[in-house]
Amino acid sequence: MTDIQGKKLLFPFILVTSLFFLWAFVHNLEPILIPHLKKACQLSDFQSALIDSAVYLAYFLMALPAGFVMKKYGYKKGILTGLFLYAAGALLFLPAAETRTYALFLTALFVIASGCAFLETAANPYVTLLGKPETGAMRLNLAQAFNGFGAFIAPYAGGLWILSGVEYSSTELKNLSPLALEQYLQSEADAVRLPYLIIAVVVLAVAFLILRTPMPESAVSGSGSSGSLFRSFRHRQLRGGILAQFFYVGAQVCVTSFFIRFAGHASDIPEKEAAFWLSMAMLGFMAGRFAGTYLLRFIPAGKLLAIYSLACMVLLVSASLLKGEMAVRLLMLVPFFESIMFPTIFSLAIKDLREDTEMGSSLVVMAIAGGAFFPLVMGYVSDVLHIQWAYLVPVICFVVVAWYGWRGHTPESLTETSLAG
Repeated sequence: MTDIQGKKLLFPFILVTSLFFLWAFVHNLEPILIPHLKKACQLSDFQSALIDSAVYLAYFLMALPAGFVMKKYGYKKGILTGLFLYAAGALLFLPAAETRTYALFLTALFVIASGCAFLETAANPYVTLLGKPETGAMRLNLAQAFNGFGAFIAPYAGGLWILSGVEYSSTELKNLSPLALEQYLQSEADAVRLPYLIIAVVVLAVAFLILRTPMPESAVSGSGSSGSLFRSFRHRQLRGGILAQFFYVGAQVCVTSFFIRFAGHASDIPEKEAAFWLSMAMLGFMAGRFAGTYLLRFIPAGKLLAIYSLACMVLLVSASLLKGEMAVRLLMLVPFFESIMFPTIFSLAIKDLREDTEMGSSLVVMAIAGGAFFPLVMGYVSDVLHIQWAYLVPVICFVVVAWYGWRGHTPESLTETSLAG
């Protein structure tokens, strides 16, 4: 590739890299929305957990359609579809806030997540096209760094833009006059309107730039696959990877989604301050990606995955049993150890799939539906018991991840594979 060609691909690369930031940013606003809409719409913990369910159900339903659109129409049209869905969902926050209708908030989040499913399906492979093939992995790691930056900045920005810091107990709410209660709830709901309007404008601006920018499509044409859905399940590492990814994403979403509630219960930390603490925890997530990438040069991926899973279990059990700031600080360490898990499980699951790689990849992406299921379990446990005991739910999830890192990722021997075939 000539220097002139490289320069022509620089701006498309910058645009595609911005997508990594965009989906990380909106997803890491969800831990802010859960306590915020819990107040504005007067929800139980179980009901507020439906926010995660709406998001990750969208990923489950849209993974295969997104892959089909990308394969038939190309990456650029797939990315534009994702951005328009993202912006449409963000704009739906305006009528949702106006009417204070929780179902409409969930619909908006479902539409945003559907757009993000398109973006994630396209961006990870597409970024490897935008330059020399031998430097594709380096470009992907650089783009992933902006994903971590979005995860770090979103809770901080959400704490400033969305959370009011006004927190009434149930007794205080009952003592408010009907007019004062209505004004309070509406002001809480209205707080999301301007942030999501700005998000929609930014996303549409990126879509316009991508629409006007020539972008290569060479890898899309003729990229057929001879693999099949049912045949791909013959691979032990894929079956285990789907299960591990389902439990891991469930655990990750549980840890962050109820963090602000946990901080308030364990240590009486106000919601705005707790949002800042969560932002610091996600800074640890970003740092963990760099540290984990370095350690993977010396430690086998499966072994490091198992070690990190055990660390998460110890931290979560300790945080569930302790009180005060120590419990919150222990919980803040968990994202550091989570940082390598999604890409590590993904890479182990599709290793040596050969002609089944494309279908196997789609199945692992669909497995993030665990983020729709486990927060509901956690919300139910929190309602029945309390939020700290609910943090034992992700402990169970990390047991499965540890198993996968220890033994579950190992493919069958060549003999076993031939017999199975």
